[in-house]
Amino acid sequence: MSLSEPIEQILPDLAALEAFGRELGRQAAAGDIICLYGPLGAGKTTLTRAIAAGLEVPPEQPVTSPTFALIHEHQGRLPLFHLDLYRLGGDEDELLELGIEDYLYGDGVCVIEWPERLGGLLPARHLDIRLAFAVPPAPETSRIVTVHRGH
Repeated sequence: MSLSEPIEQILPDLAALEAFGRELGRQAAAGDIICLYGPLGAGKTTLTRAIAAGLEVPPEQPVTSPTFALIHEHQGRLPLFHLDLYRLGGDEDELLELGIEDYLYGDGVCVIEWPERLGGLLPARHLDIRLAFAVPPAPETSRIVTVHRGH
C-alpha cells in the first residue's frame, strides 16, 4: 500500500475487473484493509470474489455478498474478512458490539463494502478503491477504478 497519488484507469469489462482483483489478492499481506466504494451494482462483490481468488480461497468457499450477515470469513493463503456495511447506519457502538476491531486489526485481509459506514473506526492505513460506471460510448460493463491510499 505505497500509493502516494491516486491511480485511475478504465477497465473495459468484468474480466479486466476480475484480473485486477486477483492481482490485488496476490499482493495482499496480513493486516491489509481494502475499502470498496461505489454505487449498487458497480462490482464491489465481483471485485471481492477476485481478491479471494488471488488469496487462494478455494472455489468450494463461494464469495457472496454478506449484506445480511454483515461479515463472511474465508480461508485462503491468508484469511479474508469480507464486510458489507450497507445495512448499518454508521453507529460506531453497534460496530464495536459486532467485534469489528477483531477484523480491522486481525491477521487477515479485510475487504469492506460501504466503508463510509465505519466513521471514525476506519484505520488510517487502508487502500481505497472507488468503482464507477464508465459513461457511453464505453461498454456497459466498463468500470472506472480509482485507487489511492487512505488518509
